[in-house]
Amino acid sequence: MFILNSKNRQKDFKSSVTISTSYLKEVVEAIAIPRHYIHERKNNLKVRSWIKKEFENLGLYSVYQGKYDNVIGTFDGVLMSECKVIIGGHYDSVPNSLGADDNASAIAGLLAVAKALKDISPSLPILFVAFNREEDGLIGSDEFVKFLPSSMKQNLTSVHILEMIGYCKHEKNSQHIPEGLPIKVSDIGDFIAIISNKTSNHLIKNILQTTERTQPTLKVKALKVFFGFEKYFPHLSRSDHAPFWEENLPALMWTDTSEFRNPHYHQASDSPDTLDYAFMSSVVSLLAEVVLEEVR
Repeated sequence: MFILNSKNRQKDFKSSVTISTSYLKEVVEAIAIPRHYIHERKNNLKVRSWIKKEFENLGLYSVYQGKYDNVIGTFDGVLMSECKVIIGGHYDSVPNSLGADDNASAIAGLLAVAKALKDISPSLPILFVAFNREEDGLIGSDEFVKFLPSSMKQNLTSVHILEMIGYCKHEKNSQHIPEGLPIKVSDIGDFIAIISNKTSNHLIKNILQTTERTQPTLKVKALKVFFGFEKYFPHLSRSDHAPFWEENLPALMWTDTSEFRNPHYHQASDSPDTLDYAFMSSVVSLLAEVVLEEVR
């Protein structure tokens, strides 16, 4: 288990992807309402419907999947079974929380990627999934993974799960790590963490190279987990990448590290005004560039 850092070289670069910071903020503000599946059922349904409609507004084909209302989006004319890359994040919140970072930021990110890539190529083999019930034991994503046909699982290049990507701080002591985790990171919470395991460690090299080429000012810390050590550190398996790991699928989690940085985690104060949308834009731009390379 070790961390790899992007080198953050200051140099000329050209990104082929344009991510709208205002669009990210618009999405977060639209769905940042208490929306737990059971305790705020009406709001959960409202956000579910909003996401499906937004997929359709962006020109994607969208359906509900499973009894927990995961929302799926694909580019027009692309069959789900043809998709080689999955981008996902959950849209539910804990009770009584606006859930701006957790996890409206992820939904904004995946919709922004869909919007940007649609303008570049309207038929990419990418599956976008907004999971429900992550806050109830990952049961939405667990159901989704069991639903995937074996032929699609065999053809998957990567799964990118977004879990809180909008909180950034530049002050010392703004970043902590889970107790007992044998790694060292900066005490400044200004990076995006990407966590991989034996099925996805091979994807990290390209991500770091793409960071240097397209987002050289973004700090990326990639935590590679080997030998199944994630089972000894439950904090590494607390989001929707975990069901994919259990099926030995190549999944990554992109995160601002949740409560180890964000003091509003699972609080009513997790509101849109606490997020850093410029930071979010850099993270989402990097994700879009990485995915473009993976499907080309």
